[in-house]
Amino acid sequence: APDGVFGALTQQSLFALQKAASLPADGVVGARTGRALERGVRPRARASRGDLVEINLHTDLLELVKDDRVLVTLNVSTGGGYRYSDGTSTALAVTPRGLFHVLRQVDGLVVAPLGELWRPKYFVGGYAIHGSDSVPPVPVSHGCVRVSNAAMNWIWASNRMPLGTRIWVY
Repeated sequence: APDGVFGALTQQSLFALQKAASLPADGVVGARTGRALERGVRPRARASRGDLVEINLHTDLLELVKDDRVLVTLNVSTGGGYRYSDGTSTALAVTPRGLFHVLRQVDGLVVAPLGELWRPKYFVGGYAIHGSDSVPPVPVSHGCVRVSNAAMNWIWASNRMPLGTRIWVY
């Protein structure tokens, strides 16, 4: 709900709006962002039917879709494309593309070798959509899909992504 404060939730929403409008996601409400807000810019779903989560790696947006309509858009940070080491091997930080489903979920904090995952919803192997304290408007994760902790809490509270939910990463 609006509270008159430009806080973390407003910043995440602003990043999502700027990305959807193909503007630099700088977190500043300038003239171009103001016009995009007035126009009611919304991303379009790729799917033409069904309920699913779409993750667009080009825009770094997560969209909750019902049939062909985007209901909710969230700023995300996905795989940053850099090489990293987990202590025993090296890997490339990429988010896997494809059609998946929510396979497993944990209603709490998971401390993993590569970091902390708040209320993760795993969709393939160790990759999950999860809450984080840090969700910049650019890809920086090891490959998971980061949303704000507040967004993840809302997803759980509203049951927007139960087990079995289709997830399309493209």
